[in-house]
Amino acid sequence: MVSYGRTSNGAAVFRGKENMARDEASSSIPQAVRDALPAPADIMLTGEVGDPMVKSFLDQLEKVRGKDGDIVVCCTTPGGDAEMARRIVLELEQLSSSATAEVYFLGKSVVYSAGVSIMSAFPCSHRFLTRDTMLLIHGRQMTDTIEIDGPIRAAKKRVEALLHQIEVGMELEVSGFERLVRGSRLSVDELLEKGGNNWYLNAQEAVERKLVAGIL
Repeated sequence: MVSYGRTSNGAAVFRGKENMARDEASSSIPQAVRDALPAPADIMLTGEVGDPMVKSFLDQLEKVRGKDGDIVVCCTTPGGDAEMARRIVLELEQLSSSATAEVYFLGKSVVYSAGVSIMSAFPCSHRFLTRDTMLLIHGRQMTDTIEIDGPIRAAKKRVEALLHQIEVGMELEVSGFERLVRGSRLSVDELLEKGGNNWYLNAQEAVERKLVAGIL
């Protein structure tokens, strides 16, 4: 599909489907999000997701509570601890439900793994990415070793405990994926399939899947 318009001097300008999609994805970006591109956002989450990020997040959160105007959370992360990401998600959901203004997500450059979990705290309509951003989505992972040495009944209990841990992790994985894809063109089944391996999406692909609302 190709459309055309005219510049101020009357010259015809042709735009392909890809350019039209890019223009559409950039046309409705809130001013607060645009302002956060060159300047620091209200809350900055940078680096690995873990205890230090949670502490920094909570400190910044206290400073923006009751702010007059929209709130922008900017995230750049190579991933990290899934449980610490869930802690941040809980606070962000409470912030969004109690804030008098809108709360937006802005991903910059890399938003991997646990960073995508943080992004899932926002509705698709409130997620934005810079043009160079790459997302990484994958299922929950774990590393553990069981040494069977001793009474078999005790060994059975250790195996059952590990199995329970895996089952809980799978439930959390589905719950997180449901939150992430709600309102998008993705399904949980697709994420479960693709998330078995590392699935990288660039910003344009994320927009096409309606996983985010726009690109800066």
